[in-house]
Amino acid sequence: MFPLPDSGAALGTIPPVNDNPHDQLVERLVEQGGVVMLIGAPDTGKTTLARHLLAAGIDAGRTAAYIDADVGQTMVGPPACVGLRWVKSREDMEDFRHADDLRFVGSVSPERLVLQEVLATATLVEVARQTADLIIIDTTGSVSGVTGQTLKYHKMEMCRPDVVVALQRGSEIEPTVGLLRRFFSAEVELTTVHPEVIPVSPEERRVHRTDRFAEAFAPPLNRFRVKPTVFAPALPTGLDLSRLHGMLVGVHDGTGRCLGLGALEHDEDALRVITNIGEGMKGLRLGSLTIDLETFETARANLREIMFGLDL
Repeated sequence: MFPLPDSGAALGTIPPVNDNPHDQLVERLVEQGGVVMLIGAPDTGKTTLARHLLAAGIDAGRTAAYIDADVGQTMVGPPACVGLRWVKSREDMEDFRHADDLRFVGSVSPERLVLQEVLATATLVEVARQTADLIIIDTTGSVSGVTGQTLKYHKMEMCRPDVVVALQRGSEIEPTVGLLRRFFSAEVELTTVHPEVIPVSPEERRVHRTDRFAEAFAPPLNRFRVKPTVFAPALPTGLDLSRLHGMLVGVHDGTGRCLGLGALEHDEDALRVITNIGEGMKGLRLGSLTIDLETFETARANLREIMFGLDL
């Protein structure tokens, strides 16, 4: 079915490129290769365009990689993470849920976590550069204001894309486009949204996000008692560990890779992590969210306030 919602909730069948009003752009970008970063507000068709580029790249014999940095509406891996998916055939596009590599951000919004979001994306771009000759970066819908412009500026700085494709319905992204053109030498292509892209409601986005969290915590779940020394950032001496109850964590393997998600549980003076990751766990990264493992709803948490009693 075409077009696809930009939420990634339904992947559907990829239409022929020549049915896409962006077909000339797709053809040129695939021929050029390199790193293509897609930016745009929610419901502008970034994910749909990414799928067209990947399909055309496969058909052209490219080695492709898809980096999903839309931490709130992710297709690759769980929310609150940036995921990488190698795309070597059209079969690889039938299910993007499995991430071939993963980096933990710890939030479903870039607000206050611009550094983590940028570094997670840039790290996976460098991983992809080692193998792929067509790399597509899908980004969050945060494109305006201080947060949106700062996020896109530093992603340009660290990811070094060859081309940026900016999708817009009106003129909402033009200040960001102007900023990127002024400070960077990469080509910035401003284009309109596909006329049939279907907007996704906030409720649909919420349901998609909770469904993906539920998949990340699919049984069998284990409870492992953890020591305060396994965390990043390090816990301050004397911290009341009950304050960490419900915190979302990234489960790490000791090489920088995130293996999946966990949730902290405090009970009778013991701190445990609940996760379906069974092997390779070396450390836990604290995020800025709490999660309810019955509803899979999340709430923003101020980590510095939890650890130091300060709202900075």
